[in-house]
Amino acid sequence: MRPISQSVVKKDHEPKITGTSLYVGDYDNEGVLTGKFLRSKVARAKLISVKVPPLPEGYFYIDRNDVPGDNNVNIVMDDTPVYARETVEYIGEPIAMVAGPDGKKVDEILSSIEVTYEELTPVLDIRKSETVFFDYEFGKGDMEKAFAEADKIYTEEFTTGYQDQTYLETQGMMAVPEKDGKMFVHGSLQCAYYVHGAVMRALGCGPTDVHILQDVTGGGFGGKEAFPSILGCQVAVAAKKANAPVRIIFDRREDLEFTSKRHPSLCTYKVAVKDGKVTAMDIDVKFNSGAYTTLSAVVLQRGIICANGIYNVENLHVRGRALKTNTTPTGAYRGFGAPQTFFAVEMMMDHIAKDLGEDSLEFKEKHLVKQGDGTSTSGIYHFPVPVPDMINEIDAVCDFRRKHKEYALPQTGRYRKGIGMSMYFHGAGFTGSGERDIIKAVCRLHKYPDGTVEILASNGEIGQGLRTTFPKIVAKELNLPLEKVYYNHPDTARVPDSGPTVASRSLMVVGELLRRCAIKLRESWIDGEDQIAEEHFKEPDFVIPFYLDKFQGDAYPTYAWGVNAIEVEIDTYTGLTKILGAYGSFDVGTPMDYNIVMGQMEGGFLQGIGYASMEYMDYDSKGRIRNNSFSDYLIPTAADVPNLKCMLHVEEYPDGPYGAKGAGELPLVGAPGAYVEAMEQALGGKVSLNHAPFTPEDTMKVIMKEGI
Repeated sequence: MRPISQSVVKKDHEPKITGTSLYVGDYDNEGVLTGKFLRSKVARAKLISVKVPPLPEGYFYIDRNDVPGDNNVNIVMDDTPVYARETVEYIGEPIAMVAGPDGKKVDEILSSIEVTYEELTPVLDIRKSETVFFDYEFGKGDMEKAFAEADKIYTEEFTTGYQDQTYLETQGMMAVPEKDGKMFVHGSLQCAYYVHGAVMRALGCGPTDVHILQDVTGGGFGGKEAFPSILGCQVAVAAKKANAPVRIIFDRREDLEFTSKRHPSLCTYKVAVKDGKVTAMDIDVKFNSGAYTTLSAVVLQRGIICANGIYNVENLHVRGRALKTNTTPTGAYRGFGAPQTFFAVEMMMDHIAKDLGEDSLEFKEKHLVKQGDGTSTSGIYHFPVPVPDMINEIDAVCDFRRKHKEYALPQTGRYRKGIGMSMYFHGAGFTGSGERDIIKAVCRLHKYPDGTVEILASNGEIGQGLRTTFPKIVAKELNLPLEKVYYNHPDTARVPDSGPTVASRSLMVVGELLRRCAIKLRESWIDGEDQIAEEHFKEPDFVIPFYLDKFQGDAYPTYAWGVNAIEVEIDTYTGLTKILGAYGSFDVGTPMDYNIVMGQMEGGFLQGIGYASMEYMDYDSKGRIRNNSFSDYLIPTAADVPNLKCMLHVEEYPDGPYGAKGAGELPLVGAPGAYVEAMEQALGGKVSLNHAPFTPEDTMKVIMKEGI
């Protein structure tokens, strides 16, 4: 690896471990009003009346009538309200906020408010939804001919459920009216300029009348991409009415129940096979958006681009729909639509191989894409596809090929073993021309007369190490000690819009901008003077233009690759599963800091294992999330960390800084396919498992049904 990969002490290490980091909940409480929501208790209804008792002095009731600008939050579409309109569309939708100096008194006021509803029939099941938010379709080849000539045709349905981000710090935002009439909003967030645009619209003000600061943020995983835009508007409107600072911080139950989470999915595959090879895939993908669109468009786009996996399928048809239900709106989560469809295609390939009497790994290897092949959207895999080498790396550490064949033989006794493997990619950056046409990232470097350099960009530190890796890049190009380069939490009053902290783009895209910007500064450096250098995003020359209306072209300039294997042992008496080993080979290009990247790989892989095995969440017959505590929504704990072996396979990307690709999203994506294949094998291989998470309860059901 390159010298830049050598690990250093993280820049934010000391304040975090000493407890001196300032989170949104740590600001002085003097003069700050506590805000809490009046939430809908029904899934769908007209609001007939809201009776508010007389409020004590210093307490405020805020609803849609107090929004000075537009009561629509600017996300991808404009359908999410700041405060509920004439109807409510899910249980928990904010009808209003009560704000005041005493939180307990606020609770008392909320409990005394009477809401009268005219209940309407909710739609809770995407199978029954007739409201399509987004509908995309693309394909290539001759589908009719491929299915007509097929030796066998396979049809199967796969489902995945919710996954909550369960960041350490719950959602929290604070708005402070400033003396000049401007509004200062800060809190736990990923995308300062997203919040800026939303708050500006809600307040009906200009871009200089509001500024947004990212406080120290205790994790995001996508959950703080769009949701802080909603919460930021709500506290800003409240602060405007009260003419006082307003802060709202969710408790854990509130956060689990009412914030965005991963989209549940329903994927149907129809696959043609001729002469033992897949010749066509007809894929239908449905994502449950919940009550509003939020980020469903871009999540769905990535999901369907990944729907055929990393397999070269000449004849392909994919349709994807995001559907409305009267449930909690869903949004971004690490992996961003890809875990759902990669799970489905990996299991589909496993099941076809099993029916054909072939080893699933050998069957998949026959279909792998290679450099120069066409992508699902008729783009090109421009760079090496290192998956065969990564498979061999996994095999070397866990003896996969031998175990996979051994565990496929009939097993007896109380304990049964299985091992599974998944292969996948993650495209770094926004889909298609999003970086060029929508984001248009800009970054700056400010050199002060004393020779220190400040990085000015809008990408937020959420635990992935940007406050360390960005300075490492700049320091290297300027030949400066690392301590001479620093990166503060972004404030939109000071930094340009370099784009959001999402989609594995910060390091690959903005990191490269900073490298080029540092070169500019180095070449113009004048000792003792104040200087500014600026750089703008330029799309690489090799990229094939992407047309969203046709889903044609390069969806991403390059791909990070992953191969996962998981080995399990099932106790047939109890249904409990022990993970004997989890092995991952990850190609994220050159790591900017080895320890930081390995931490990302290990943490993301464990999140994926949780998604695959235990993180069950659902709503009841009325549309209310049932799992709103850590006693009934289980996530991996320290006791659940298996023998975890992660390896980096470096294939450099020439347009990333020093060969880096996007890293953060990749490690979560593949675990469900590997885990469920392993479970299927341990359960005797006769059953075809088609959903995730696959919990101990699911295991016991199969054991009892199959008489294992």
